[in-house]
Amino acid sequence: MPNDIETPAAGLIADNVVGFARALRVAGLPIGPGAVIDALKAMRLIDIGNRADLFTTLESIFVKRHEHALIFAQAFDLFFRRAEGTESMLDSVPLPPEAQKPPPPASRRVQEAFAHSRNIEGPEIEEKDVQLSVSDREVLQRKDFAQMSAAEIAEVTRAIAQMKLPQAELRTRRFKPDARGQRLDLRRTLRGSLRTGGEIVKLQRLGRIDKPAPIVALLDISGSMTDYTRLFLQFLHAITDARKRVSVFLFGTRLTNVTRALRARDPDEALAACSSSVEDWAGGTRIATSLHNFNNLWGRRVLGQGATVLLISDGLEREADSRLEFEMDRLHRSCRRLIWLNPLLRFEGFEAKAQGIKMMLPHVDEFRPVHNLKSMEGLIAALTSDQPPRRIDSRSAA
Repeated sequence: MPNDIETPAAGLIADNVVGFARALRVAGLPIGPGAVIDALKAMRLIDIGNRADLFTTLESIFVKRHEHALIFAQAFDLFFRRAEGTESMLDSVPLPPEAQKPPPPASRRVQEAFAHSRNIEGPEIEEKDVQLSVSDREVLQRKDFAQMSAAEIAEVTRAIAQMKLPQAELRTRRFKPDARGQRLDLRRTLRGSLRTGGEIVKLQRLGRIDKPAPIVALLDISGSMTDYTRLFLQFLHAITDARKRVSVFLFGTRLTNVTRALRARDPDEALAACSSSVEDWAGGTRIATSLHNFNNLWGRRVLGQGATVLLISDGLEREADSRLEFEMDRLHRSCRRLIWLNPLLRFEGFEAKAQGIKMMLPHVDEFRPVHNLKSMEGLIAALTSDQPPRRIDSRSAA
């Protein structure tokens, strides 16, 4: 039955709706005071003991974009539940048995949003972003991802999402009408002369068509890469959002195509889709087998038209043999440019002593570190450069 807004419980309901809206705003949903007022008015018209009605009502008010639906669902399950002493506006309302089941684990972003909202005192809804000083940003630029705290990782994630990725264009063999083109368009020129009785008044020209250079990323998700996998996926999501011709594959003991999953606009939704589609997360490493599957099943589909391949791995192969060298050579010959990104280059005294690294290194165009923000910025510069492939010093980008 509809709720009476004048009852003592109404104040608790209003406080919880405001707190829930504040947490959603911290998590990234654009919720203004008007939406909060609409939600409070809607509470008068529904039975708050019905979990489905409550979810549908708040979702219709707070969710305005499809990519925010997952964040809202995770936040709702985390906030409106009775588990582990969590306080919510439903604590005083009897719930059906199916509504008392613990929700699935929420994303890190939602958990941090609720932790942040609990530290806010008073009814104000404004959030103050922590501004890093210039020296702090310089330290963060060079700090290893594996040594960062949760707060620093959150700051790095925001920095990665804001990275500008200009398009690197490749010139194709096709032409299009272009007033400044170097090639004469005889057909359009003669057709235009028919309007003037055969007199050629204006010469029509053609110019080359430029297309964004395709990027293919092969990301190692084995146990030795655990400290870097999530941030690398954040980086690949940023690349996928800025470029249309991007293909992403994850490999550990098997190869998984997650290109479609990473196309979701919301990064948390994209990463959740990737993790649900992978069965060998943080397991062993079989680089030769994974490259063999990629070359046989996907090479001709995604490596055409001058693709650049990003191989993100530490190169610690379980079964380093001649197959690994063969598959690396085959991959190198199939693409325009092969860039190997290895977190082990963060060590000053790094030497290619592992057998797998020795076999792979001769077949790459560039060997770069990728363990901090500075190295990622160097990679962006390499991806947007029109310079021909070249071997660089492994220490220059550290």
